[in-house]
Amino acid sequence: MDLFYVQSRQLDLEHARAVIDGEEFHHLARVLRCQPGDLVPITDGAGFAAELAVEAIGKSSLEGAIRNPHHVPPPETQVTVAMSLLKLPQRFDLFLEKATELGVTRIVPMITKRTVSTPDSGKIERKLERWSGIVHSAARQSRRFYLPELTPPLAFREALALDGYDLRLIAHESEERFPAFDPAGKKILFLVGGEGGFTDAEVADATQAGFTPVSFGASVLRAETAGIFAVALVRSMLLAEADPAKRL
Repeated sequence: MDLFYVQSRQLDLEHARAVIDGEEFHHLARVLRCQPGDLVPITDGAGFAAELAVEAIGKSSLEGAIRNPHHVPPPETQVTVAMSLLKLPQRFDLFLEKATELGVTRIVPMITKRTVSTPDSGKIERKLERWSGIVHSAARQSRRFYLPELTPPLAFREALALDGYDLRLIAHESEERFPAFDPAGKKILFLVGGEGGFTDAEVADATQAGFTPVSFGASVLRAETAGIFAVALVRSMLLAEADPAKRL
């Protein structure tokens, strides 16, 4: 069964009770046909994990008793992808979904020199709400105990100023090398451009800011593919890790 998310307002840990409503309730009650007596895996998206023994199902919510509560430690390896917004919204949506499934920690929509589609301030909140829904659904299906952080769009120069990372990499099609590195236990930031990639000036600014240009191979990837590849690359490098905490 999928993993279902509850907010703090829905949890009564003192009495070991929880309520599920909204989209999560709809999926449980209308799609999965949940019944009283079922055990539903739940999380708050910040490491709390338990099972909910369903007792009552109403028209807009269900409730039950919390069983086996425990804390899941976060992965030691964390990946952030700052990617340009794309002309076709469905392609950015695909990136959000697949990057979430693969274990991305943080997603930063970015506006670069060649970004074609730049939302006005009046539409940002609606876009963030829709993007959050995509991330939420993918995290539920892939059973992630930590929801990825999704930030409001940042300008390229703001993305260059993001700090707290052990590795900062910028993907560029003219680059011919991929420097060897061990991602285990590190915080990694990838910058991925949109249609047309980054300008030479942007790559130069990123390099000046401490980013390392990297190649994702001889063939030129679509932007959404490159964003997905960045997360998958780190995930694949961690598969041989003996310590599961360092994996995505």
